[in-house]
Amino acid sequence: MSDNRRNFLKKSALLGLSGLATGLLGNEKIAALEHVSETFASEPGKLSLPALPYAYDALEPFIDKQTMEIHHTKHHQAYIDKLNSAAPGSFDFNDDDSTKCRKIDTSTPPLIRNNMGGYFNHSLFWPLMKPNPDKKELKALGKLGDAINSNFKTFDDFKKEFSDKALKIFGSGWCWLIVDEKNALKITTTPNQDNPLMKIAGDQGKPVLCLDVWEHAYYLKYQNKRADYISNWWNVVNWEKAEELYKHK
Repeated sequence: MSDNRRNFLKKSALLGLSGLATGLLGNEKIAALEHVSETFASEPGKLSLPALPYAYDALEPFIDKQTMEIHHTKHHQAYIDKLNSAAPGSFDFNDDDSTKCRKIDTSTPPLIRNNMGGYFNHSLFWPLMKPNPDKKELKALGKLGDAINSNFKTFDDFKKEFSDKALKIFGSGWCWLIVDEKNALKITTTPNQDNPLMKIAGDQGKPVLCLDVWEHAYYLKYQNKRADYISNWWNVVNWEKAEELYKHK
């Protein structure tokens, strides 16, 4: 391969990642973008683990340090490693993350469906949480807060419905707040690593908020007490990030 061709591929990968990171994760992830960009520069066409926007122990006492470290460096990394090892031609690294997910349908190989979902879902999940050192109740802000009150009567009604649906997921999966095709807010769930962008989702729409209810997300601290995990998770929701995603619906 010529040097010109090699440089072109590197630049293309960096431009694609720049759009991905700013669209999905916002300005607070610029430091992570720079770190990942360095990896892309040396390995064009490869995904890399995004850095967390906080320390592993920053969400304590609600989510413990050991769980966060294992969840991020082992589970999230595993999805990335499997995507990077996918057979040539089975996965288009040039698409942004949302487009990759939207292309997933019943014909998509399980390796791509499961691991693209795992990669995307976790990349969205991390910045939708933030430290809460004052341990004060966090609530939705701005236009998203108004929309929640309009769609669910009150914020407490919304929390109850979301929590109930997350609790009742059979086995592993995710609970979502999405903007649906009618531009309304809706709470939905997906099994395993599916998400509402995929064509296979029962309820499709743009994610605004998500909660991982796989056991590996909470078992070290909460064991089988999923309800306690869900209840404490509300203390670390990053409503500013959710508001940002909602505004860009």
